[in-house]
Amino acid sequence: MSETTGASYAAAGVDIEAGDRAVELMKEWVKKTQRPEVLGGLGGFAGLFDASALKRYERPLLASATDGVGTKVDLARKMGVYDTIGHDLVGMVVDDLVVCGAEPLFMTDYICVGKVHPERVAAIVKGIAEGCVLAGCALVGGETAEHPGLLGEDDFDVAGAGTGVVEADRLLGADRIRTGDAVIAMASSGLHSNGYSLVRHVLFDRAKMSLDQQVEDFGRTLGEELLEPTKIYSLDCLALTRTTEVHAFSHVTGGGLANNLARVIPDNLHAIVDRSTWTPGAVFDLVGQAGQVERLELEKTLNMGVGMIAVVPEESVDAALTTLADRGVDAWVAGEITERGEHTTGATLTGDYAN
Repeated sequence: MSETTGASYAAAGVDIEAGDRAVELMKEWVKKTQRPEVLGGLGGFAGLFDASALKRYERPLLASATDGVGTKVDLARKMGVYDTIGHDLVGMVVDDLVVCGAEPLFMTDYICVGKVHPERVAAIVKGIAEGCVLAGCALVGGETAEHPGLLGEDDFDVAGAGTGVVEADRLLGADRIRTGDAVIAMASSGLHSNGYSLVRHVLFDRAKMSLDQQVEDFGRTLGEELLEPTKIYSLDCLALTRTTEVHAFSHVTGGGLANNLARVIPDNLHAIVDRSTWTPGAVFDLVGQAGQVERLELEKTLNMGVGMIAVVPEESVDAALTTLADRGVDAWVAGEITERGEHTTGATLTGDYAN
């Protein structure tokens, strides 16, 4: 007579002990992100942030943003590199917050996996923590969810949410922009975290390239180039707001430079950006040539070498460029704000890219 073994969570594919092990491994990295306003440690049901720190504001406005990394996670999985993708996640969230002038205060993350590999999860959190340090915000908590049956054992995805604060009378945006303002571009570190569905289709499906393929123009493998972490601009942007007058920022993500810049341009004005002021990196040329992708299609999908835009008064240009240079940010005047014509939109790219 045979015995029937009762069902269990572990038999269904969820390993609680592995999850606990992952939490222990990630604790040291989370500690590195702590700000003095953070209360308690990792492992509670909610992260705590001392809101009395906001008393120094006359009228504090809380800003909130959430995002993910998209299909770039698939490349990280295939390469077995898990400690950089967190930089991308943080950059996508905190640099949306700073667009309105908000200082990022804290983040939470959500990591979904097919099977918990504790060291792998800890490596992902390590990258998120390092990104938070670069952004000046705390990682106050998160969730690791195991979804056997829905995801393969090596599959994963990440998402996060962040909260920031800005003084009401220092809120940045379209209402501050004036004719004659300068458009300052800040260089991206590469593709960042947008357009990877197009990039993967072009380079792997059409061009049949491989992640370990050496690319002379990159001086490294294709995979290493594609996993280059997103540059995090939040502290650089906040430094600008302290050293000179800034009217608006625009985070260049999905949709490209023109579409994202148009989001902060008032209805009566127009931003003209001159392509000849910069040369997109080699990775953009590779995607365009390998897939015979038209320039306009590239520009509405990829950042083309510009990850953040600052709109400043003309008299603030020198101070802004000096501040960014002192912080090691490659930046330049890429355009200007003009009156909007009858047939113009919020932002237009003109000219040809420099060789």
